[in-house]
Amino acid sequence: MILYFIIFLLLSVFPMLWLNYVFNKNDKILINMPFNGQEFGNLILEEKGLNNVLIEETSVGDHYDLNEKKVKVLNDRLKKKSLTSISIICHEIGHAIQHQENYKPLKNRTIIVKSTAWITQIGNSILLIGIPFIFATGATSLIKTSLIIVLISLIIGVFIHIITLDVEFDASFNRAMPIIKEKVPKEYHNACRSVLLAAAFTYVVGTIRNFISLRYIWLLLSRIR
Repeated sequence: MILYFIIFLLLSVFPMLWLNYVFNKNDKILINMPFNGQEFGNLILEEKGLNNVLIEETSVGDHYDLNEKKVKVLNDRLKKKSLTSISIICHEIGHAIQHQENYKPLKNRTIIVKSTAWITQIGNSILLIGIPFIFATGATSLIKTSLIIVLISLIIGVFIHIITLDVEFDASFNRAMPIIKEKVPKEYHNACRSVLLAAAFTYVVGTIRNFISLRYIWLLLSRIR
């Protein structure tokens, strides 16, 4: 059990450290870059005919909002002439292109997330704060029921993560990278690819982490008589 916790902890900490390292390394201002994040994003949106999609700042993380049709990026990305800013904005525009083309995995992920949000929230709540209290009651039926709910939510989470891998890799390497190769000076292509790879790797780790959590809960459940 301790081994599972250690592996889970390592998979939670080190990928984020690596991601931050890659992002910071490529976030330097480049004087010879012909555009900042905002200018680059607007250029791509116009060329792709996405005139109904807006780019705006946010404080809650880089993402594409399907409902509002907005590319939302962290506060300092729009004005920066950095490879991290350009790569991330291009990746999120990749999602906007997927949305425009009715990319099936993106559509499926949205449907699954919306329809299973309630059980996922319950499972996460039990997993994060409820398990110690539930085990403290000593009520076998309550413990089993709670672990089964967590197990179901983790299975759903694994499934969503697998679909997400397809969505994210497609946005990065089938949508964003060809645009970057066309618009960004060739000398920066490898660095932009490393930013996209680092971001994609976090989703791979998230999937592995979910599998480990799933295995851990299954072991707990199998030990209860």
